[in-house]
Parts: sequence; structure tokens; C-alpha cells
Amino acid sequence: MPRTGCVRKKLGKPVGAVSRIGRRGPYGRGVPDTRPPAPGRDREIARLAIPALGALVAEPLFLLADSAVVATLGTAPLAGLGAAAVVLSTAVGMCVFLAYGTTAVSARLVGAGDRAGALARGVDGMWLAAGLGVALAVAGWLSAGWLVRALGASEAVAPYAETYLRISMAGLPAVLLALAATGLLRGLQDTRTPLAVTVVAVTANLALDLLFVLGLEWGIAGSAWASVLAQWGAAAAYLLIVARQARRLRAALGPRPAGIASSLSLNAALLARTAALRGVFLLAAAVAARLGDAELAAYQVTMQTWYLLALALDALAIAGQALTGRDLGSGDAERARATARRVTWWGFGVGCALAGLVLLLRPWYGSWFGDDPAVAALIGSALVVVAVHQPLAGPVFALDGVLIGAGDARWLAYAQAASLAVFAPAAWAVLAYDGGLDALWWALLWFMAVRGALLGWRAHSGRWAVTGAVR
Repeated sequence: MPRTGCVRKKLGKPVGAVSRIGRRGPYGRGVPDTRPPAPGRDREIARLAIPALGALVAEPLFLLADSAVVATLGTAPLAGLGAAAVVLSTAVGMCVFLAYGTTAVSARLVGAGDRAGALARGVDGMWLAAGLGVALAVAGWLSAGWLVRALGASEAVAPYAETYLRISMAGLPAVLLALAATGLLRGLQDTRTPLAVTVVAVTANLALDLLFVLGLEWGIAGSAWASVLAQWGAAAAYLLIVARQARRLRAALGPRPAGIASSLSLNAALLARTAALRGVFLLAAAVAARLGDAELAAYQVTMQTWYLLALALDALAIAGQALTGRDLGSGDAERARATARRVTWWGFGVGCALAGLVLLLRPWYGSWFGDDPAVAALIGSALVVVAVHQPLAGPVFALDGVLIGAGDARWLAYAQAASLAVFAPAAWAVLAYDGGLDALWWALLWFMAVRGALLGWRAHSGRWAVTGAVR
């Protein structure tokens, strides 16, 4: 110990400081590298992933409470809410690229030390979100009746679904604005602010729901207006947060046609990737519907369970997006690869923990969703396969986030299309050979394995690790 002290005194700086001086820092050569060393990478992942998980989980939990309020109106209004929710979730899900693409681009610029540039690109994404939101809202309002009928809603359910859907279209631009703003804040390495905004918004949504539906007796229209007001409140909060940062960094807030066009071009590949991914689950739902009523009911429960577990894994993907983009923007490809390895191991560890949780709850889980013994038995059996999914899904989600953060969206689109092509014959075989619900979940595991193999190959190749402020 005394010897170490002598060395410290002689060098005039703490032991280990040499490794930080003279390296290429996050803002250029010769600038001290203030990023945390390798042991601190886990803390960085946790710092971004835990608040992201809170924001991801808060909304579906409060939406369940929202459904509980509508359920007091009767079965037909609740079914109408469910039908409208399918349309809305599909529209918003297809636009998730607004968050992912903005995170990747802004994180790179943050890594390069250009926070003003990162903010400007994020603002471009928000303008794109606003324009796209208005266009989709108009189209959705005009086609609400056709969409409800296409879903097969009954004569008793259709009026409720159409009412909810038409009113909800007024909030769609706000939802897409919030997506883009969330992506910007993630790129700026901030996942706590989206968590705070989400919690306040969903709490306000529930309070307004109780007031409009039970207090003022507006029916399902009151539930829709509660959501719209809460969505615009969240969008307004994000606009204020971004405007305050823009003033501090002296960044422009006005629309830049070239920047908006660039954002649209960069996000086209992410849109294709998302469409192919949704195609897999739409095909799986179609197969489940043809297996029988009990199988469809059990599939709905197990898929929602899978989706809830996926939110925990998606939080790691969000951390991977933000950190990978920052690392590559700073010119440190090796650190980006190290981040990819750590996030992948985190995904595997969390996936194993979730698998254990599913198996622990499995004996009682099916009985929580009605008293039909056939459905409960199907749920219990399928949950074994759902548990097997988790240790594989964790690394797959993590690597997907890393490659999105690296801006490798075009390759992801090709890989996802290939995975869909591989899943389609497996889904057909489930029907052709009457494999049942378990076989469908094994087919989904096959899809996940192929997707994981492709992502793992790409990650191992290192070709995704392109450095610089712009890919």
C-alpha cells in the first residue's frame, strides 16, 4: 500500500488515469475520456433499462384498469373497446420506428459531442410524427366503419367500436409525437423523463375515465375522450421539455423539409422490419383462430403473457439502442461491441429468470382466466413452451436493439423478412397436421431461433459497427 502511494505522488495522478488520458475520448482525440470503465457498463445498462421498463409496463397495466371501467357498461361496450384497440395498437405499433429511429440517430450525435445536432434530428422526427399522425387520423376517421366491419364485429358491438375509434383518432397525432419525443430523450441517454410523463398521463387517463364514464355517464365515448385528453397532455409535456432543451442548446424548432425527408428515408427500413415482425404474429393469430375456440382463448392468454414478458426484455433493447448509438458516434467501435456482449448476457440472464417465474406460476395460472378446464389445461401446457422461449428471446431482443442503435436497419428488414418466410411453412404445418396450440408455440420458437441465429451472425461479423456521427 505505501508503494502505491509513492507511485501516485510521483506520477501526480491516480493510478489508472493513464488509461483515460490520450485515448480518443467521446468528443475527439486528446480530450479526456470521461466514460465509465468496463465494470460501469452494467450500471449504465441498468440506469437506462430500469426506467424504460417502468414506462413500458405502466401503460398496459393502466389500460387494463381502463378496460375495467368500460366493463361496467356491459359486454358489448367492452367488446367494442377491444375491437377498436386492435386497430389503434396496429397503427401505433407500425409507427414504433419513430422512437427507434430517432434514438439511433440522436444517440450517435450525442456520442460525437453534438447535442444540438441530436436535438435537431429529434425535432425532425417529431415533425414527421405530427404529419404522419394527422394523415393516419384522417384516414382512420374516414374508414372507421369499414375497419370495424373488417374485424367481424357483431351488430351489437360495431356501434361502440366505431364510436371509440372515431374519437380516438383525434389523439393519434399526440401518440406519435410522444413516440418520437421518447426516442429523442432515449438518444440523449434519458429514460427517466419518459417514465415520469407516462405515469402522469396514464394516471390522468384513469381519473378522467372514472369522471367521464361513471360520473358524467358519457359511456364509451367518455372513455375515448379521456384517452385523447391524456394523450395530448403527454404530447404537450414532451413539447415543453424539448423546447426547453432547444433554447438551452440554441437549436431550431421549426420544420426543416430536408431533415424531415431524411428522417423518413432512414426510417423506411425500420418500418419494413416492423411490418414483417407483425406479419409473424398476425399469421400465428390466424392459425390459432382455426385450431378451435378453446385454443384461440388459450392463445390469447399465453400471447398476452408472452407480450408482458417481452416488455421486460425490450427495456434491455432500449438500453442497447441508446448506448450503442452513443458508442459508435464517439468513434469507439470496440466499446460498442463490448456493450453488445454485455446487453446480450443481460438478456440471457433476465430471460432465464422470467422462464423460472413462468414455470413457478404455471400450476395456477390457467385457473385465473375463467373456469373452463379445457382452456386452463391448454394454457398450462403452452406455458411450458412460453418459458422455453425466454432465455432465447432475451438475447434476440437485446441484439435487435443493438443493431437498431447502430443504424443497421436495412439488414434488420431483410433478416426479419427471411424469418417470416421461414415461419410461414411451420405455421402451415401446424394446421395441416393438426398440431394444436403447443405446436404453434413451438413454431414460434423456431421463428425466434432463426431470428436469433441471423442476429447473432450479424453481431459476430462486426459489420454493423460503423463509427461516426452519421452512419
